[in-house]
Amino acid sequence: MKNIKLVATDLDGTFLKNDRTISAKNLEALHKLGEKDIIRVAATGRNLKKVRQVLNQHTPFDFVVFSSGAGVFNWKEQKHIYSQNIKKQSVQKLLNHFIKREVNFHAFYPVPENHKHYYFRGNQDCEEFERYFEYNKEHAEELDISTLPETELCQFLVIIRENEDLFSHLKAEIESLCPEIRVIRASSPITKGYIWIEVFHHSVSKGNGIQQICKLTGIEQHETMGIGNDYNDFDLLNFTAHSFLTENAPDEIKSRFPNIPSNEDDAFAVSVEKLLL
Repeated sequence: MKNIKLVATDLDGTFLKNDRTISAKNLEALHKLGEKDIIRVAATGRNLKKVRQVLNQHTPFDFVVFSSGAGVFNWKEQKHIYSQNIKKQSVQKLLNHFIKREVNFHAFYPVPENHKHYYFRGNQDCEEFERYFEYNKEHAEELDISTLPETELCQFLVIIRENEDLFSHLKAEIESLCPEIRVIRASSPITKGYIWIEVFHHSVSKGNGIQQICKLTGIEQHETMGIGNDYNDFDLLNFTAHSFLTENAPDEIKSRFPNIPSNEDDAFAVSVEKLLL
């Protein structure tokens, strides 16, 4: 821990409090890390537009890994530096498969415009799908199945009720369509009892986003630390050499990494305090 040069943290449920604000202690810890020239990274499933809803331009992060690693943004310089979208051929396969299967899904524009998206209502009502739509309808466009978009896309989001067997089946089914893509599981940040099935290019992960920053800054993997709270943080925590899960993580995954206090109890500040001595 003495030689840490980069600290990466998830935002929702980790760095941010439940009301999406930043605690005074976490903000102070960010400033102190900067004084010690330790690179500060936010690694989140949020797209860049949604990142700006919780971080302002002066929040002292150095980089933001957004959309689970589909993009990397130099926060200090406000400059986009990396992106990885799903290729056109795979997009067409996925669109046709989801339409044929009649599932509820959202399909997002290429990075960095991936706050915009298409939506498709399947043959079963889904309250969580409608909630997500209501939150994001300003940037939503109904998918015209007679004229599918012929472009790269950042990701797909399929929403299902919490069902481990169904998730495992759908994951295997989706990943078998084309070798280019992978499925990431996330717990719904909106409503308990739902699983978000996120489909990305296979190289997209929070861990890969951190790796891109390490290459850019010359930092070695053994000099990194990561903090998260959910399934979709595993790629981050498996990459960073020193990794921690917050107390508010799902019980079934807490044994995967050392635990720290919850996001409501300044998890970030507590986890980095030894670096600031």
